[in-house]
Amino acid sequence: MTKIHPFRAIRPVRDKVHLVATRPYYSYKKNVLQAKIQDNPFTLLHIINPEIGNTKNTLSNSIERFKLVTKRYQEFLEKETLIQESLPKLYVYRQTTPTNTFSGIIAGADVQEYLDDKIKKHEETLTDRENMFTQYLDVVGYNAEPVLIAYQDNTVIDALLNETFLSNRPEYEFSTTDLIKHELWIVPNHLHQPFIDAFENLHAVYIADGHHRSASSVSLYKKRTSTHQPLGSSASFLAYFVKESALNIMEFQRLVRNQKDFDLEKFLYSLGKLGTITSLPSSRKPLKNHEITFYASGRWFAFEWNAIEIDTDHPTLSLDAEMLTVKVLGLFNIRDLKTSQDVEFFPGNIPLSTLEKEIDQNHFQIGFFLYPVNFSQVRKVADAGMFMPPKSTFIEPKLRSGLTILDINDPQ
Repeated sequence: MTKIHPFRAIRPVRDKVHLVATRPYYSYKKNVLQAKIQDNPFTLLHIINPEIGNTKNTLSNSIERFKLVTKRYQEFLEKETLIQESLPKLYVYRQTTPTNTFSGIIAGADVQEYLDDKIKKHEETLTDRENMFTQYLDVVGYNAEPVLIAYQDNTVIDALLNETFLSNRPEYEFSTTDLIKHELWIVPNHLHQPFIDAFENLHAVYIADGHHRSASSVSLYKKRTSTHQPLGSSASFLAYFVKESALNIMEFQRLVRNQKDFDLEKFLYSLGKLGTITSLPSSRKPLKNHEITFYASGRWFAFEWNAIEIDTDHPTLSLDAEMLTVKVLGLFNIRDLKTSQDVEFFPGNIPLSTLEKEIDQNHFQIGFFLYPVNFSQVRKVADAGMFMPPKSTFIEPKLRSGLTILDINDPQ
């Protein structure tokens, strides 16, 4: 059983949505971020970065900074750049890229189901980061970036999504400079209960992206429950539910920083004990599961594990990312990816030529390139209550912040 909750979204007025909604602030270069804030008075970035351009700033991730975020958020409400629904609603969002179309429903995900492991996780969270997000939510009182949750394909939900598309024109329809088309529908009232019933028939759902966001929302709920504070809407967290087959799962590459006394030939000798190494005439990504390609000293190689090295029955030890961590990165004295400063992760949508240049310019010693996992592997790990290595998946769609905002303090 999976519960979804309608909520009274705070959202941009229709004529300004394309100006308000934004990519996460960390995806912009600093100069681009400053230019967008200077040129666009309506962007949500004014709320997220209330002091950008100031000569003197409060401490990052401090209560003082969070209070400034709240102040800017209230200004957007007072100016009616953002408005709030009078009644709880569900929302259908469709994102169309040059290569993919993603459709799903935006709703409140149930905190208790998270605690009961009906919303399953596959990635560990960092305690400090989770605590920071929890404090942020408690102070600012809203959640603007949905957690991406996957569900197994369901024909009933497909039919309800199609019925929503045909019911009326989208409330929002706009394109962004990254060639993505965004459409959002307010689900008609008569379809609310059918959507709720369809999700209740699902045994479980899986967090695809947003483990820290969901964990911090749950931490805030537990904090408010234990101190007998008003819960408001904190018993749910903002989520975008998409069927598994629609997700686009890419890999994260691992680039190792320069190591003292690194010897490529010695490394190849040690690695050759674990599998078969082949020289490549040019750059390429792996072509199949359990193949890894790597680049060092101006040379490309393909590596395929010996069968004896692969524990095919184990949810995590059968993953290339885990085997690379345990069996190969240890050769560089790298033991824990959560704390190591010697590895940097790059998502699979960055061209190989860019990463090759990073290594050639001596920013890194060697780069390892993985084959992407499929969602059945993610599900296997989550169902076993285990966790994948850090940065095992780069999953699309990536949503714009600010299309729908969950007011955590709203009593509804």
